[in-house]
Amino acid sequence: MIARVVDEPLSVAEHENAVADKAAGAVVSFAGVVRDHDGGRSVTELEYVGHPTAAAVITELAEEFAARPDVQAVAVSHRIGLLGIGDIALACAVSAAHRGQAFAACAELVDEVKKRLPIWKRQVFTDGEEEWVACP
Repeated sequence: MIARVVDEPLSVAEHENAVADKAAGAVVSFAGVVRDHDGGRSVTELEYVGHPTAAAVITELAEEFAARPDVQAVAVSHRIGLLGIGDIALACAVSAAHRGQAFAACAELVDEVKKRLPIWKRQVFTDGEEEWVACP
C-alpha cells in the first residue's frame, strides 16, 4: 500500500504497479493534473500546503479502502509545494477482482481525499492575483 503526502513529482504508473495483484482483474488509476484555468481565469501555478496531520489522514483513508472486501489494494499520494501546469497533484490506483468495483472504489477514494485531506490550494492567476481554495 502507498499512502503518502510528498513534495516531489508523482507517478501514476508507480501507483498502478503497487496495486498489481494476481487476484485483481482490474486496476483503475487516477491522475489529478494541474490545469491552466479555473473559473474562467488563466492559472499559472498552484501551491499545495498540508496540515501536519495530512500524512496520517491519507494513511487512514488508504487503510479504510484497502480493508473493503471487494478491494485488493490501494495506492494514493498527494503532492504539496509549488506545482506547474501539467504536474500531477493527486495520484491513486485501486485494484479489485472486477472493473466495476475498481472504478467505484477509485472514484470514491478521490472524492474522500478531496473532502477529508487537510491540504489547501493557492492558485496564482496570470493577472498576478491569487486565491486560496478549500482553506478553512
